[in-house]
Amino acid sequence: MKAFSVIYSPVFLEHRPENYHPENPNRLLRAVKVLQRLNLWKPIEPVPVPEEELLKVHSRDYIELVRESSRTFSYLDPDTYVSPGTWEAALTAFGASKLAVELALEKKGLHLALVRPPGHHAGKAGRAFNAPTLGFCIFNNAAYAAKVAEELAGKVLVIDFDAHHGNGTQEILWNDPNAVHIDLHERDIYPWSGYEHDVGGKNAEGTKINLPMPHYSGDDDFIYAWNEIVLPVLAQFRPKLVVVSAGFDGFLGENLTTLRLSELFFAYAGSTLSRYPLAVIFEGGYSVGLDKGLPAFIRGYLSGEIREVPVSPSYEALRTVARVKEVQSEWWEF
Repeated sequence: MKAFSVIYSPVFLEHRPENYHPENPNRLLRAVKVLQRLNLWKPIEPVPVPEEELLKVHSRDYIELVRESSRTFSYLDPDTYVSPGTWEAALTAFGASKLAVELALEKKGLHLALVRPPGHHAGKAGRAFNAPTLGFCIFNNAAYAAKVAEELAGKVLVIDFDAHHGNGTQEILWNDPNAVHIDLHERDIYPWSGYEHDVGGKNAEGTKINLPMPHYSGDDDFIYAWNEIVLPVLAQFRPKLVVVSAGFDGFLGENLTTLRLSELFFAYAGSTLSRYPLAVIFEGGYSVGLDKGLPAFIRGYLSGEIREVPVSPSYEALRTVARVKEVQSEWWEF
């Protein structure tokens, strides 16, 4: 049996809205129930990181803004709230992300940082790449996990399959040649970034790989893109571990996007990553994606059974993957 752990703290529930908001503590409680049902609920309690650790990925001004704003309940922007529990939750989420990386390197297997608040839209100074808002995110857990992984292993590969582009992660790692960031997301939705020609900054070209998938993409489209782009890059880069920004909001019925993914894609993604140690950082997913996508991904990884899945991608998905190959062929073989 592969090593598996969940890193979780009740502190994550203390980042809470005053009125209804899709990003609320019930998301985590829903995920906890799923893991209990799978008999995988033996949580490890993380400790908060010292505040100085935040400077590895964020500016001092932005950190101060979050700390001061979260003394009371308030909004950083129309999408993103802070509450008196936010600061401690965010520091502890960084602690969980760091521990996930350390355990992945030490024990191999899959180590899930089941954290809130989420992070992949948070850039160095807040909003990234002209995004209109922070998209529910406070500090970037996945980018911090990537920095920790680099310190310990020299290089890192980040895969983000949340339905929305991880613009904050891309911005923070933009000029970093030792961090490959592959991002599959729905094209032309919030945060309106993550296009094929975004390949990384000076001396880091080819390390940022975006797959902006067509509206209404389903399992066939995503599995095709995964086989054609993600797996070849993994094989060539040969990371010691993979950081996964795991969002399940692309699952059919999640309602924040038009994506139509099912257990098939998430199980396939998990199984094909089973030869790599994973630090999995929880991002989006609000309803059925947590009930079905999250357990499918974990079961796929733990089973390690890679089955060939015949696919019939849409014409638009074929075109997207062809464009990515054309742009990235300077640095990768497909």
